[in-house]
Amino acid sequence: MASLDAMLPEDHPARVVWEYVEGLDLACLHESIRAVEGRPGRDAMDPRIPMALWLYATLEGVGAARELDRLCQGHVAYQWICGGVSVNYHTLSDFRTGNVELLDGLLTRSVAGLMQEGLVTMKRVAQDGMRVRASAGSSSFRRGKTLERLETEARQQVDALRKELQDDPGAATKRQQAARERAHRERQERIARARQVLPQVQAKKRPDKKDQARASTTDPDARFMKMPDGGVRPAVNVQLATDTQSQIITGADVGNVGSDMGQMSPMIEQHKERYDRTPQEMLADGGFAARDDIDSASRAEPPTTVYAPVQKSRKEEGKVCYDRQPADTDAVAQWRQRMSTPEAQAIYKERAATAECVNALARNRGMQQFLVRGLRKIRAVVLWFALAHNLMRAAFLRRQVAAANA
Repeated sequence: MASLDAMLPEDHPARVVWEYVEGLDLACLHESIRAVEGRPGRDAMDPRIPMALWLYATLEGVGAARELDRLCQGHVAYQWICGGVSVNYHTLSDFRTGNVELLDGLLTRSVAGLMQEGLVTMKRVAQDGMRVRASAGSSSFRRGKTLERLETEARQQVDALRKELQDDPGAATKRQQAARERAHRERQERIARARQVLPQVQAKKRPDKKDQARASTTDPDARFMKMPDGGVRPAVNVQLATDTQSQIITGADVGNVGSDMGQMSPMIEQHKERYDRTPQEMLADGGFAARDDIDSASRAEPPTTVYAPVQKSRKEEGKVCYDRQPADTDAVAQWRQRMSTPEAQAIYKERAATAECVNALARNRGMQQFLVRGLRKIRAVVLWFALAHNLMRAAFLRRQVAAANA
């Protein structure tokens, strides 16, 4: 016989996660609990438990609430975090995707704290995009006429179900009735949402291809994108920004545009909103090198210097042109001239060692395909990864500082 605490090693990552969670301000979650002392209701679970469970599960590459529920019943580390409190997959699933604003604020406050410690300087930030398979299947994408027909059928099914329940209230339990009605209603809402986003998909098609535009009936936010293996599948575009010195994630975003072009400016603005400052230097690959983004970076307060490779000339195949072009602004011309120097090219090499490394860690921790649907829920999953990554990275950096000062 042994206690859970005795079975868990002192240096186990679960202890690091729990120590971090104990220091968080989760007042907003505590205030939402309605079952309090002196009032009727079942005892509520401490929000720190699901917070720690999902952080540790993210580090271990666990991305499904049902799998996490199973681990809480038979794995020592998860049992130690639970501390004898029972959990269920439904509660875990709701907690994971229902607190996007809280997770976003935690990312901001945690990075700001690391900046005060001197562990993050944000002098040089690398940005990279990662296309991740969406939950929607390829066969769920339908054209306009089909969506219209499906929406009519879904509306009829909801009306028929309500009439059935009114005619024979005892045909099913209240829980079964609510589940059936919710399933039909949510399907109707998804189809209606697919019809709403269809014009956006059509706007990006050529005039002769607009009638071929399709939207998904299971995840209207998903889009067909070209994947790293060359295939085309439903996916979303995850953008991560990483401090090159510390490898701490400083910014995260999710979108359904397959190209990285135009994604740099919003990331710089995000840093301004989060930390009231912009990166001194921004490293990105050639897919981000849009003239508008380079101009926008030069106008930021304070200005951000962009390091991105200059694209090859279209007129002269294989030739890289660093000379000023007729359509270039002063900021773009300076970027071309800057990237022609060995110093700038050496700085740009840091991008692969940081952004690519963080992307690889994300893949290894389960970011191969999202199991949730909708950009809001996907953003929550990405923020969980950013928080978990920064937690372990900060612990490593603090150990380094302590060893250096010893």
